[in-house]
Amino acid sequence: MSLGLLQNTLLPHFSATPLSISQSHNLLFTFPHNKNPTFTGRGSLILRAQISCNKSELIPLIKESMDLKKEVQELNRNLYEHIEPYATGFLKVSDLHTIYWEQSGNPSGHPVVFLHGGPGGGTSPSNRRFFDPEFYRIILFDQRGAGKSTPHACLEENTTWDLIKDIEKLREHLQIPEWQVFGGSWGSTLALAYSQSHPDKVTGIVLRGIFLLRKKEIDWFYEGGAAAIYPDAWEPFRDLIPEKERDCFVIAYHKRLNSPDINTQYAAARAWTKWEMMTAHLLPNEETIKRGDNDAFSLAFARIENHYFVNKGFFSTDSYLLDNIHKIKHINAVIVQGRYDCCCPMMSAWDLHKAWPEAEFKVVSDAGHSANEPGIAAELVAANEKLKNIIKTR
Repeated sequence: MSLGLLQNTLLPHFSATPLSISQSHNLLFTFPHNKNPTFTGRGSLILRAQISCNKSELIPLIKESMDLKKEVQELNRNLYEHIEPYATGFLKVSDLHTIYWEQSGNPSGHPVVFLHGGPGGGTSPSNRRFFDPEFYRIILFDQRGAGKSTPHACLEENTTWDLIKDIEKLREHLQIPEWQVFGGSWGSTLALAYSQSHPDKVTGIVLRGIFLLRKKEIDWFYEGGAAAIYPDAWEPFRDLIPEKERDCFVIAYHKRLNSPDINTQYAAARAWTKWEMMTAHLLPNEETIKRGDNDAFSLAFARIENHYFVNKGFFSTDSYLLDNIHKIKHINAVIVQGRYDCCCPMMSAWDLHKAWPEAEFKVVSDAGHSANEPGIAAELVAANEKLKNIIKTR
């Protein structure tokens, strides 16, 4: 159960004046708003409307509370230092596509694969910092058409199912029997799809900024919903498209991102990318926004994203990932979500949480979408630490 709830609601005196056993012998717990609350997770307790604790019952409860508090305090929540890869390479995954991969951290450590966002965003050196380099063998790779993978910004043979096959080919190429999966934004989409396809190869899952690629999520961000919060960022995105084509911006941008004129492609790519970069942080981040000025990055980012959205993620149904959540319920998992995420609003994380209550659900109250926001970064590091501790105790 939640340590904070245990301390503040059930045993308020723990943090200040501990109860003696004689005082607590007949301690009564009451829940005026919910007669039968149930809490799940590690150290879970089921507490009825009124619980009368005797000495033998209260001592283990106090001990568990203290153990949970100690565990929370001891978890590292700081990003690790910058490290360099100890191995890099390119893997040919089809007659057309070759993907870039790298390994860092401990070559003999527990493998973890990082799935970047977008799709089309590519990886960056800072992605390595979420993982303890002494414990984890950290694998990053650029998905088809993104980053250092070739051909650049290519949409041919580029689907969710192609990427899932690539992940498996990379795992086999690196001779990894099973690994932890970490993904944010589109990376959370791909992490769910991959894990549901290969649950026997996944030891744990960390997800951030949940994106289930449903129509209502696409409509929210690309058809005017988020414009209510960011009208200043929305207008340049909107104004690139003539009024007569504004009934569907995703389709209108698809036309321009696939124009035979490269300058038309670049203009559309910059507008698309700037819109996302300007809304990715709770507080504006100039470094992130400037990424929209990079034509090479923007073209891959915008073209591949748009390609996936036009094709509905290549899923058979709008609720595909939620419908198949039963396949991974047994896997240890942590979901991290910024409360004020405008790119991937919390409605999706909440729907996932309800479908998958077994996964730990962490809402960061002072954050938006980006993994680089302090509160989200701290929770991601802590999530990896929790899974690390689970693996260590096996």
